[in-house]
Amino acid sequence: MTPPLNRRHMMALTAAGLMLPRTAGAQVRQLEWDDLIPPGVPYPMIVGDGELDLENDTWKPEFDANAIRLNPELDGLTVKLPGYIIPMEASTKGVTGFMLVPYVGACIHVPPPPPNQLIYVTTADPWPSDDLWDAIWVTGRMHVGLQTTELAEIGYTMQAELMEHYE
Repeated sequence: MTPPLNRRHMMALTAAGLMLPRTAGAQVRQLEWDDLIPPGVPYPMIVGDGELDLENDTWKPEFDANAIRLNPELDGLTVKLPGYIIPMEASTKGVTGFMLVPYVGACIHVPPPPPNQLIYVTTADPWPSDDLWDAIWVTGRMHVGLQTTELAEIGYTMQAELMEHYE
């Protein structure tokens, strides 16, 4: 783990003209996926059985009311979370909008996780399209609020300030 930058180091880097990510001065809270579920809501209470949509060849999971319960304590915090990319917006330079999901293939090959286990991430620095199956760390400001997409209902959004391979 890299030690935090103190004021003298930050001043020296600024004087040298080096760019620091905006997260360098912010307190970053490292999260686990369980942190997105409000305290006191057990995960098994969220996911129901679901049903197969034969016409569209997809599985439609059934979630109870706990699936859309979000953790309001995370709103506005700068957080770091590992996960996998499900591309939503891409250019020739890479992916600029994606769902961050807790496991490989979520929403594509298997039913989507509940809304409180999905984050819609946007980034100004595209993530290379050839690295989509790798786990990554995403650091950025988290916002709480449901939104609906073609693939799933999503509980959180984040503007990525730093993305890196998970190690």
